[in-house]
Amino acid sequence: MAMPAVHGAKRRRHHATRAAVLAARLVCVFLFAAPMLFMFVSSLKSDTDIFRDIGSVRAFLPVGDISLRNYAGVFETVPAARFLLNSLFISLLTVALGVLVNSMAAFALSRLSWPGRRVALSVVIATLVVPFETFALPLVWWVNKLPWLTMHGLQLTISEGWLDTYRVQILPFVANAFSIYLFYSYFQSIPRELDEAARVDGAGWFRIYRTVVMPLSGPAVATVSILTFLPAWNSYLWPLMVVQTQELRPVMVGVSYFFQLKVHWGEIMAYSTLITLPVLVLFLAFQRAFVNSIASTGVKG
Repeated sequence: MAMPAVHGAKRRRHHATRAAVLAARLVCVFLFAAPMLFMFVSSLKSDTDIFRDIGSVRAFLPVGDISLRNYAGVFETVPAARFLLNSLFISLLTVALGVLVNSMAAFALSRLSWPGRRVALSVVIATLVVPFETFALPLVWWVNKLPWLTMHGLQLTISEGWLDTYRVQILPFVANAFSIYLFYSYFQSIPRELDEAARVDGAGWFRIYRTVVMPLSGPAVATVSILTFLPAWNSYLWPLMVVQTQELRPVMVGVSYFFQLKVHWGEIMAYSTLITLPVLVLFLAFQRAFVNSIASTGVKG
């Protein structure tokens, strides 16, 4: 008779533990989701309703005078569509070039044998401790001196300076030390026997990179894509320094437009919702690969 009682007590403790863990998870979900929920709900309200509801649970509920007029006001106040397209173009191209360049650099560091390879890897890792703000001004000077080929009719000419262009917002951020190290750590977990088998079949190093290593590195590619997209999408200081033309500015610079005249907080919340959605969609699409990459890098790297 004692054994069933013992098992019953264990089951009750097990269920109580699971309930406590579930409750803790729900609390964490609410704490992380509450700001975004407040932002989205506030984007549907007038400024009067936002400040009236801010001290109660109504701030998180779509109640009162709900409408989409704040979203219409966003496109009237700023060229939001242009800013969104600019940021999408800049971010996606930075991601595509970053995955290519950083994975090839990591492949050379991980799979090839050449003098100074370990020193080069150490230098790459050492650059992680240097904040961007320390070299932002020297970088502005350098990009203003860099040449670029321009087409005038059928004639190519060399012009100086990258300021106020798309390329100044993309090319300086393609190579990334953390992305190289993440790819390097993931490549280290791929068996080298696959390289040797491909070499026996007559494959060169680039073919091994393209057909053997990269197809097995989907989680690392997803992680690097997310970690490259986020700073490119959220970039504010650099575009503010190097871009003067409104047609070339990204979404984050557009936030400052709402504080130049009378501040409409509903429109600010609507604009914030618009620029947050692409990030959420990207993370939700690649979250499984992102988690798998971080886990495998932490265990095997």
